[in-house]
Amino acid sequence: MKKYLLGAVAMLALTIAMPAMGEEAHVGPVTEYVNANVKTWLSDPTIVAAITAQNAANAALDQAGVDALDQKWRAEVEADSHPMIDAVIANPVSAFLKAKQEASGGTITEIFVTDAKGLNVGQSDITSDFWQGDEDKFTKSFGAGAGALFVDVAEKDESTQMLQSQASMTIVDEAGKPIGAVTIGVNLDQL
Repeated sequence: MKKYLLGAVAMLALTIAMPAMGEEAHVGPVTEYVNANVKTWLSDPTIVAAITAQNAANAALDQAGVDALDQKWRAEVEADSHPMIDAVIANPVSAFLKAKQEASGGTITEIFVTDAKGLNVGQSDITSDFWQGDEDKFTKSFGAGAGALFVDVAEKDESTQMLQSQASMTIVDEAGKPIGAVTIGVNLDQL
């Protein structure tokens, strides 16, 4: 009886621990991929200059202004006309990010760069919102300072049926000061 009880307890402990271990299994490979394939181009002058310029332009923007920009973006996502979205998608940072996504051979599913307030600076594809500043992808990367990398949970995308995770990193200027963040969608089936 004692042997059976110990076996049952061990099986229960393993069953409880397995989902947690399974959820975390992707963090190592995603971290390695981002460090080897993304980190190298985050200091590109195209990205750093665009973030620096947007930080300067938005320095006086308060939360009400951030919310208004986010609401405008969200409305444009559903509208026939979207000048705000078009301006971001057509900028040099977005072109740079699209090229990086295409060069990944399907491993990167999306990329977007944000400024110090969490507002989009450039993106490879249209995001559903303009402000990322209230989300873990921003608060656990930019909010954690220089060198921070946050790998989110693995999720199955309903439209593509692809298992993916988002990795977010702080972007720094030439002096090493945090100026923004990048979020990369990683196709876990490709790793």
